[in-house]
Amino acid sequence: MVSTSGDTLSESSTLSVYRDELFAMADIVTPNVKEASRLLGGVSLRTVSDMRNAAESIYKFGPKHVLVKGGDMLESSDATDVFFDGKEFIELHAHRIKTHNTHGTGCTLASCIASELAKGATMLHAVQVAKNFVESALHHSKDLVVGNGPQGPFDHLFKLKCPPYNVGSQPSFKPDQLFLYAVTDSGMNKKWGRSIKEAVQAAIEGGATIVQLREKDSETREFLEAAKACMEICKSSGVPLLINDRVDIALACNADGVHVGQLDMSAHEVRELLGPGKIIGVSCKTPAQAQQAWNDGADYIGCGGVFPTSTKANNPTLGFDGLKTVCLASKLPVVAIGGINASNAGSVMELGLPNLKGVAVVSALFDRPSVVAETRNMKSILTNTSRT
Repeated sequence: MVSTSGDTLSESSTLSVYRDELFAMADIVTPNVKEASRLLGGVSLRTVSDMRNAAESIYKFGPKHVLVKGGDMLESSDATDVFFDGKEFIELHAHRIKTHNTHGTGCTLASCIASELAKGATMLHAVQVAKNFVESALHHSKDLVVGNGPQGPFDHLFKLKCPPYNVGSQPSFKPDQLFLYAVTDSGMNKKWGRSIKEAVQAAIEGGATIVQLREKDSETREFLEAAKACMEICKSSGVPLLINDRVDIALACNADGVHVGQLDMSAHEVRELLGPGKIIGVSCKTPAQAQQAWNDGADYIGCGGVFPTSTKANNPTLGFDGLKTVCLASKLPVVAIGGINASNAGSVMELGLPNLKGVAVVSALFDRPSVVAETRNMKSILTNTSRT
């Protein structure tokens, strides 16, 4: 209806057709603030609260979901969209990319949502993926010079290109990658005479779907060299590699992301450093912490300890009830962590919580003679539980 540049793309006579006929057939409508204003008779939209009111009003025209896009609200420090499903308002935040190459952002967002829905995604997840794609495309093509007009196109194919337009060798984060989350431990590696690289290689061979390097005792130079070696292994295997806490190491080895705790920098600050396209996880014990992780732009949360564990001193356990409470409150995918082993992993997954995507395991994999054998066994337990 109205482009980002402010040009009118449809006549006023079409408004009634949108409202009275098309919207009632739509799974989602995605007006920008100018379009939302026109649909509602010219109402002023200047704040997120205004966008919420607009989303609710447009929802009454009949669509199943509404996404009011705030990228054109230039006075805002970030690009905030408001998603409404008839019951809940969800704010989606992204960095405001300073660029003139914004031609086609709305069409791209809608097309990406449609593509994700065709792949079986839920509406909210489809919107999240689409917003992240547009943000990443803007970021990686912000300095392109194409044509002489006030607006340039942005690069849809940035993931296929070499640096500086490459967000990494791995595909974008998928919640199912949390299924068997292997967390290395420096003390266990030393105990069994393994290098970090050997531990990661064994875990991947056994079927780990994502790996986190948690090496508290290693010197920075030693850790960095090991992380680079592990990154090569993970890249060749298609398994994401995350670094625990150390954003500097993640940047230096081009890891796929970082996992942070409540006492580390926020997910928002990590995103500022890593940029779009990287995976960010946050350890959470409460619904409030899970909500904050969502607000800060994390991709998933780690919830625990579910059971007592020897890897963290004085770590309160949540049990099944605490895990359920956080999972049901979280808008993000969840991986359960803390004291999980072959005897209880199946019970965790049998809880059947829709956004509980996997378990994170430390001792049960790495404090054993054969990491490969233990990982294979754990993978088998989780797979069999999922099938039943």
